[in-house]
Amino acid sequence: MLVSSREMLVKAAQGKYAIGQFNINNLEWIRAILNAAQAEDAPVILGVTESACAYMGGLGTVKAMACGMAASLGVTIPVALHLDHAGYEMCLMAIGAGFTSVMFDGSKMPFAENLRLCRTLAQVCKENSVALEAELGSPAGEEDGISGSGERADPAQCGELAQAGITALAASIGNIHGEYPADWRGLDMSLLAQIKSAVDGLPLVLHGGSGVPEAMVKTAIENGIAKINVNTECQIAFAHALREYFEAGKDKAAKGYNLQRLLRPGLAAIEEVVRKKIRFFGSAKKC
Repeated sequence: MLVSSREMLVKAAQGKYAIGQFNINNLEWIRAILNAAQAEDAPVILGVTESACAYMGGLGTVKAMACGMAASLGVTIPVALHLDHAGYEMCLMAIGAGFTSVMFDGSKMPFAENLRLCRTLAQVCKENSVALEAELGSPAGEEDGISGSGERADPAQCGELAQAGITALAASIGNIHGEYPADWRGLDMSLLAQIKSAVDGLPLVLHGGSGVPEAMVKTAIENGIAKINVNTECQIAFAHALREYFEAGKDKAAKGYNLQRLLRPGLAAIEEVVRKKIRFFGSAKKC
């Protein structure tokens, strides 16, 4: 059974650890992430972008896949299904389809419009027991059709948006979608501290969690980050494992072309990444 991410995020913020959101790209990814989270006894958020959702057959199909896989695996941990970086209408559709968490990305709108729509959507989410994440600022980089300019969040606006009835806030602090460049200057911890003070305990979200140095992630968690999104790192691990499989000629061995066999190393690689992240974020054994 899927749950809202509200309770798990509030507990994480209070306990100074972070919940991992791991993006899903097909049925096998759902299995790998759920297996890893169950093994670590950790609450988990399955994230899906609009483009990944369309690839998998739409909102209803994704929800059915998540519920069906959780049931067949006998999952007992809290699992939230989250629509990532979506517009207002898509958020409403996801709520109707049974998603338990949505992110309204109004970061490219004028602040007044972003605030107005967040207030309206927050009421809909409350009526349906769905968590609502909002965004201010715009992480640089591009991934899965999501791009941004790198504009950083304004602490005063963060404080105002925190009063709109949202569950969590993704505030841009120098984070990047996709792989981080060699000359990246790091997260702006001073800005994060200002935002934490402005939002009065509201759980904060770090997008682009792949590739951020561990010491920096630890400091971010201590300063209010309660949810960390991971996608690129899982994709790279999956691709690397499959490359090794083919380069070793294993696909040419007896039945090596069988889909279950050739995907197995990639899925094991995803599980390893997810388990390591969960332990590092501090959310293991938090069910």
